[in-house]
Amino acid sequence: MAFSEIDRNLLQRCLARQPHAWEDLVDRFLGLVVHVVNHTARSRSIGIGPQDLEDLSADVFAALLADDMAVLRRFRGQSSLATYLTVVARRIVVRDLLKRRIIPNASDTSEIDRYADAGPSAVDRISDRDLVERLLEELDGGEAEVVRLFHLDGKSYDEISRETGIPENSIGPTLSRARARMQRAGLKTTANS
Repeated sequence: MAFSEIDRNLLQRCLARQPHAWEDLVDRFLGLVVHVVNHTARSRSIGIGPQDLEDLSADVFAALLADDMAVLRRFRGQSSLATYLTVVARRIVVRDLLKRRIIPNASDTSEIDRYADAGPSAVDRISDRDLVERLLEELDGGEAEVVRLFHLDGKSYDEISRETGIPENSIGPTLSRARARMQRAGLKTTANS
């Protein structure tokens, strides 16, 4: 889909900081951003509530405003504005979800930074079977089952929740605690994608 004249005009008005231009852009693309937030969370098997939805959507729009609207200024019109904003919003939401999902506890910031910087594949799966087997020896029943189902059986959060009875929004924190325990035990947590 091409960059429409309506969106071109709206973008120019925003970048020129004309009155009500930002509000018009938010009104035009709020539904898109909300859809991207919901779809991205669902595709990663992460349950989000209304407050998370609002916060993540606000984060997207805050990023669009940051550095004198640098993200909007980088748009070159080689696609529709909606397509560009979808890609930008998805990247912001994935980054924010990773930060929220992997926090083992607030005091262990080195663990948070390592997994946030590693990207989605490193956070999602540890593909070294021997490493996972060693981790399983360090864990108790419930945590071990979640780690086994996720890393060895490749199950989604939804599937693990249905199989174990653990709420879906508890799967990510359980995996994060297991990774933190593995780190404390001195096991290397390098994931291969």
